[in-house]
Amino acid sequence: MAGIYLHIPFCKKACHYCDFHFSTSLKYKDELLDALVKEIHLQRDYLADETVETIYFGGGTPSILEATEINRLLGEITQLHTVSSSAEITLEANPDDLDKAKLQALRQTPVNRFSIGIQSFYDEDLAWMNRVHRGAEAEASVKRAQDAGFENITVDLIYGYPLLTDAKWKSNIQKVFELEVPHVSAYSMTVEPQTALATFIRKKQSPPMNDQQSAEQFTYLMEAMQQRGFEQYEISNFCKPGHYSRHNSNYWKGVKYLGIGPSAHSFNGETRQWNVANNPRYIEALTASTIPAEREVLSETDRLNEYIMTSLRTIWGLDKQKLDTIAPGASAQLDTQTAKFFDKEWLIEKDGILYLTQTGKLYADHIASELFF
Repeated sequence: MAGIYLHIPFCKKACHYCDFHFSTSLKYKDELLDALVKEIHLQRDYLADETVETIYFGGGTPSILEATEINRLLGEITQLHTVSSSAEITLEANPDDLDKAKLQALRQTPVNRFSIGIQSFYDEDLAWMNRVHRGAEAEASVKRAQDAGFENITVDLIYGYPLLTDAKWKSNIQKVFELEVPHVSAYSMTVEPQTALATFIRKKQSPPMNDQQSAEQFTYLMEAMQQRGFEQYEISNFCKPGHYSRHNSNYWKGVKYLGIGPSAHSFNGETRQWNVANNPRYIEALTASTIPAEREVLSETDRLNEYIMTSLRTIWGLDKQKLDTIAPGASAQLDTQTAKFFDKEWLIEKDGILYLTQTGKLYADHIASELFF
């Protein structure tokens, strides 16, 4: 079982908070697509004949691609890999791209899941973020996708930023419930270096983020989702039963994946590699039949810490027995670090598996870092 991720590094506008690799120019789009195809061929042995269960178009804004271009990339993958007949194939999309004609075209591709970047239904919030779409368009895009026959939809929301009052946050969540989407990903606004948002805050053109606000809005989110029958299967991800993101779940479970495209990461259980985050350099390397990637062999400590970091975030928890398969005796060493979190009621243990409590989820990163080897 394995997954393939394709990074499509193009956007119409630069969101003020985003630090992913992308370009607002489509000048090299055709050359980039040729390079992606070339890398798919050069990397064909990376997954060692594993069956591909998930394919994920991320970015950037993959919905910028035409349906014919999506079919071209998927055709190359199916030519070189065994792709499950029930594979989850996800396309990240901006609401403004999902008009009726585009959706009809996408019905002629194997794409069977959308991840729609809504972020907020309030125009002033979207303008502050420098998003292309507006609130009414966000709502309409989901309805259009559903009318076109796409039922497996997730939407993204952001909380914890100055413009988002608690009343607006509750309204955003209620709107998602009304749209009857089966999956929601919600993220606290973070200020990454080298972003426009970081510059605005540094120049006092925008107030800084408020940790207390973020914690309170996250707590409300967890409670509201639970009341509506959504499972919080990962810190930032909520779904109706049976609607997990299979692709992202595989990341948290340590399943092998191949990343194609500039800045894309790959993982095969023993090593991790990542491509150059530069479109011209990526294209130049692939034109010369070279993969522009750096590679890291994961040490035993790396693998222990990665498992702690990813597993604790999930509904499946941290299995101490699995720790010992990575390094014999590791669970006993871990036990020396967990007592303080049991005392605070941030962690619980059941049948040898550690889980974050509802309060513990507010401190997930801190707890994981304290448990690292």
